[in-house]
Amino acid sequence: MAQNGAVDGTVPPGWPEQVRPPGAPDWERTAVAWLFDLVPSDYRAHEVLRRYPVLLARFAGDHVAAGLEAARRGWRTIRVELADQLPTEAIEAAIAAYEREGTRLAAAARGVEVVGGALRGERWVPRL
Repeated sequence: MAQNGAVDGTVPPGWPEQVRPPGAPDWERTAVAWLFDLVPSDYRAHEVLRRYPVLLARFAGDHVAAGLEAARRGWRTIRVELADQLPTEAIEAAIAAYEREGTRLAAAARGVEVVGGALRGERWVPRL
């Protein structure tokens, strides 16, 4: 992992555009705001998560992973479980929604991974 964008602004693949590169002014504040946007709003009530961004990244990673698994399970099972209750076009639209959500959550999971690493002080070095 990297100094995720230290002085030169270089960040690893998957770095969220809403988060400034490490070393930039207020980068940790933008990381915390982004992480809180990924979790239920009730998480903001936990002082420990506001105080320790590394812990917030852990909670966000767990939450995003659970959502990704739910989207994958829904995608796999919706045809069988609701085929007799919904028209075909609704099933197809739901599958497309699961696919979009899965893509979004997979990107968020990668972002949490790299931002969490940066918060832990890990350094990313681009490979040639």
